[in-house]
Amino acid sequence: MLNQSLQQKLLQKLSPQQILLMKLLQIPSMALEERIKQEIEENPVLEIEDDYNKESEESDQRIDENNEDSKNDNDVDINDYLEDDEVPSYRLNAGNASADDSHKEIPFASATGFQEALLTQLALKDFSPQLNVIGSTIIGNLDEAGYLQREISAMVDDLAFTQGITTTEEEVLHVLKSIQEFEPPGIAARNLQECLTLQLQRIEPSLSVNLGILILQKCFDEFTKKHYDKIQKRTHCTEEELRNAVNEILKLNPKPGNAYSENITTNHYVIPDFIIENIDGKLELTLNQRNMPELRLSRTYIDMLESYSDSRNKKEQSNSQRDAVVFIKQKIDSARWFIDAIKQRQTTLYTTMKAIMDYQRNYFLEGDETLLKPMILKDIAEKLGLDISTISRVANSKYVQTPYGTFLLKSFFSESIQNDQGEEISTREIKKILSDCIEAEEKNKPLTDEELTLILKDKGYPIARRTVAKYREQLNIPVARLRKTI
Repeated sequence: MLNQSLQQKLLQKLSPQQILLMKLLQIPSMALEERIKQEIEENPVLEIEDDYNKESEESDQRIDENNEDSKNDNDVDINDYLEDDEVPSYRLNAGNASADDSHKEIPFASATGFQEALLTQLALKDFSPQLNVIGSTIIGNLDEAGYLQREISAMVDDLAFTQGITTTEEEVLHVLKSIQEFEPPGIAARNLQECLTLQLQRIEPSLSVNLGILILQKCFDEFTKKHYDKIQKRTHCTEEELRNAVNEILKLNPKPGNAYSENITTNHYVIPDFIIENIDGKLELTLNQRNMPELRLSRTYIDMLESYSDSRNKKEQSNSQRDAVVFIKQKIDSARWFIDAIKQRQTTLYTTMKAIMDYQRNYFLEGDETLLKPMILKDIAEKLGLDISTISRVANSKYVQTPYGTFLLKSFFSESIQNDQGEEISTREIKKILSDCIEAEEKNKPLTDEELTLILKDKGYPIARRTVAKYREQLNIPVARLRKTI
């Protein structure tokens, strides 16, 4: 049986402006610059400010005087697009450029990839046309690290179907062994064990090198797990001999394919969104707006609306002209929403970072991580009267430059635990102490998680062993056995 009923629901819907603001809040400065460029390309009304012309304000005032009778029931008030109470509201005053600023170009070096270098070496070999094709196929199948991950049998099939070459696994292995003699050492290996062995075999023989080759060939599993006592028993070597052999192995390159890019400096620049300076004990916060262009509405489109508003008889306007006006109005709305969202983004970023700076004032003054207070998103949200999701978007992928380095903003947020005196302390403080303990440990007798737990307990931090293990993993520190050296 069908029934009709009336229900009343309260739903919260986000306006397009709110959605735009949330998206802009989430992206960092570098991505924002690209987002602004994209918006300028998509919206012809929006353009980058060069030299602001005051004539725009004067023309707006002139339009006000002529527009009293330019309305009807079906028209949108042109004044809404040509006047502003602010001076003017569509401008974004960044003021981030100066004639004294230095503009430097960073040169980028280019280099030959390892595959091109291998093909050059292959061309120098006295190979038959068939062996050359096999060699090129092998080189083409090497991954970025320089390893051959394909099975030899699969390559034999590929050569038969794609190149029309009938070959055998023995012939492919013969060419592979020749390529493994190319530079850099260790190239075209099929696994790490073979890669390291090939490199050691290229070094002048010695007791340490020979023992290293033996360890890689006979005790590779024990070597990766650092079971040095088992290696000693199997190879019948002394601790000193084992130490020297391991040192030889540790000098090798596990990724020979990267050898050709080692001489090129790859700079990964972090553009901070905030800058905090300590000036005579006073913290000063600024937003990094160096790559933020000033925006304005296009004078050309404003003039088009002026022309429309000056026309007393709207009936004389053609349909195409009316469509053009509607298009301009839509684009002006979109441009204003975007610039207002940019301005609101800057304001929200500044107030949020200011609240974080005040909350962690002692740390930003001293730079001592143990001074960091427990802080969660809710603390800052309640302080500013904002939603937690807004604070989360601000903290996401944003960096702050401090006198002690540049840090990811979300790294300053941490949970709290209680010490033996009942005081709330940051988990960041625990991690710093844990890291210091591991750094100061004896490398031949690294501290286990149980020992670290006891040390922290003696320092007044009663936490469980599993919590120590969790913090250690978050710090990307391996277990004691894998930290051991001889």
